[in-house]
Amino acid sequence: MEKRTYIILSIVAVVVITAVVLLCRGCHGERTEGQVAISEDERLEDLYEVVYPGRSFSYSIKFNDRNKKHLAAAQGIGLSVPPQTRAEAEHSKGRLREIKSNRNYVVDELTHSVPYLVPIAAARLDSIGIEFADILNRNGLPHYRFRVTSVFRTAEDIAALQKSGNINSINDSPHNYATTFDLAYTKFDKVTNSHNYMTEDNLKLVLGQVLLNQQRAGNIYVKYEWKQSCFHVTAIR
Repeated sequence: MEKRTYIILSIVAVVVITAVVLLCRGCHGERTEGQVAISEDERLEDLYEVVYPGRSFSYSIKFNDRNKKHLAAAQGIGLSVPPQTRAEAEHSKGRLREIKSNRNYVVDELTHSVPYLVPIAAARLDSIGIEFADILNRNGLPHYRFRVTSVFRTAEDIAALQKSGNINSINDSPHNYATTFDLAYTKFDKVTNSHNYMTEDNLKLVLGQVLLNQQRAGNIYVKYEWKQSCFHVTAIR
């Protein structure tokens, strides 16, 4: 009798211990068959992704100001005689303002342009940067900086771009008049140190909204250049 009781108690103990082990595994998140393990970083990213609640729109339709309009504006407010070489451009710098990276935008390492604009164009760029940061702040979103990828080009720079295969580079470009700049829509620098983050597509929407506001206000012309992944912007006044 005692032996039978001992066997029964042993079986009960094994069942209880097995149940506890399985329960603990479930509590610690061990996956069952067919489930995929998710890292802690992935869970954090999923948890802290934030978005700009603005309405999306067609970039190619909204930003379709033709080069003829950009060029006319550039000739009206820009340098009267576009420089042919970098050496000639040096003599124009007294009439221009140097564009530097700041809290709202980053000036890329430029290879086919120099970071100078006429004062009104520089003011438009600063205004875009301020409004971009303001939209992010008002919506409780992380602070990011957009990137300026091209600025003031000489005829020498245009020729080098054409040789490199840039089909959007034309001989008489608004860039030659120091009134025009390109803003990348696929590269943004995060400033806020937090787990919150935004996707490039959503940040593109914020930048697009800013440019649309400026365009409607009559401050700039904008061309959406999908092959170069940038917004081509020229100051009007």
